[in-house]
Amino acid sequence: MSKSAGAEPVVTITGKRSSPDAALFVGSGKADEISDAAAREKLDLVIFNHALSPAQQRNLERHLKVRVIDRTSLILDIFAQRAQSHEGKVQVELAQLQHLATRLIRGWTHLERQKGGIGLRGPGETQLETDRRLLGDRVKALRVRLDKLHRQRETQRRARGRNNTFSVSLVGYTNAGKSTLFNSLTKAQAYAANQLFATLDTTSRRIYLGEAGNVVISDTVGFIRELPHQLVASFRATLEETVHADLLLHVVDAASPVRMEQIEEVNNVLTEIGADHIPQILVWNKIDAAGLEPALERDEYDKIRRVFISAQTGAGLDLLREAITEFAKENAVSQVDRLPVPDQRDEAGPLSYVSGSHVSGPHDR
Repeated sequence: MSKSAGAEPVVTITGKRSSPDAALFVGSGKADEISDAAAREKLDLVIFNHALSPAQQRNLERHLKVRVIDRTSLILDIFAQRAQSHEGKVQVELAQLQHLATRLIRGWTHLERQKGGIGLRGPGETQLETDRRLLGDRVKALRVRLDKLHRQRETQRRARGRNNTFSVSLVGYTNAGKSTLFNSLTKAQAYAANQLFATLDTTSRRIYLGEAGNVVISDTVGFIRELPHQLVASFRATLEETVHADLLLHVVDAASPVRMEQIEEVNNVLTEIGADHIPQILVWNKIDAAGLEPALERDEYDKIRRVFISAQTGAGLDLLREAITEFAKENAVSQVDRLPVPDQRDEAGPLSYVSGSHVSGPHDR
C-alpha cells in the first residue's frame, strides 16, 4: 500500500501483541527496535499498518524522532492522489479534515499561545482554537456542497427508476479488476491500473443486453480491510449507487491467496453501508492468472452463484452477460408480479397487492 502512495519501503518490522499499548501502540522494546532501524537506515517516515490514536502518534514521533503516520492517513493520502472529479476531491478533503480535527494539538505547542489582534481573531482566542474554528467552517461548507451533489445524483437515479432501467453495480476489494471489467463490458475508457484505489468516482454506462433491454452498469470505489470510517461517511454519496442497485457483481481476484478474506471484508463494508440485502453474483476475475477456465456455477435452487472470467483477455464475458440478462429478466417478471391490481371482491375499493415470488441471489439474507 505504501508503494501506491509513492513511498519506497526500506524496512518492514512485524510484531504480535495481545492488545495495543496505550501509549505507543507497540511495546517499548519494539519501539526501540523501530527507532534503531529508522536511525540506521536514515528513514524520514514510519508507517503503521494500523489506526493510531492522536496520543499514540504523538508519543511515537517523540520516541522515534521521525514522522509517523498510520493506516488511515496513508489511505487518505492515496485517495487524495487518485481523486479526479469535483465530487471525489470534495469527499477526500472532507475525510482528511475530519481526520485532522482530532490531531490538531499534536506537537504544536506554539499554537497554544494566545494571539489577539484586530482582524486576526477574537480576544483571548489561541491559534489552536482559531484553526479548529476555521477547520469546522470548512467541514460545514464541504458537507453543504456534498449534499448538493447528492441531490443531483438522486435526481439522476429517480430518472432511471422511472424508465424501469435495471441497474448493476460492480463491487469488490481494491485492485480486483472492477474498472477493467467495466471497460470490457461497456467499451468505456474508465481509468484502470494495477494499483490500489485506481477508481474513486462512480462511473455509470448504459449497455444493451438483448432480451434484458437496457442495463445501467456502475463502477465503484474499491473496498479494503478496515476502511476508515471518515471515508465511509464522506463517500456515502458515491456508495449510494451501490445501495440502490438491483444487482451487485462482486468482483474477486481469483489469483489472490487471500481472496476469501477479501470477500468477507467486502461483505462487511456492504453491511455497513446498508447494501447487504442486495442480491449479488460472485465474479471470479483474473482466471488467466489463476489457471482456471471460464465457467458459470449455479446453486441448488438453479440460481447463478459464480461466474469465472478474465476481464483482461475477455474469457467468460459472454457467460457474465448471460448471467446479468437472466437475472434482469427474472427481476422484470418479479416487478410485474408486484404491480397493484384491483381487488376482485370490491371493484370500487382500494387496490390490493399481489405478491410474486421473491428473486434472491446466493447471498440474499
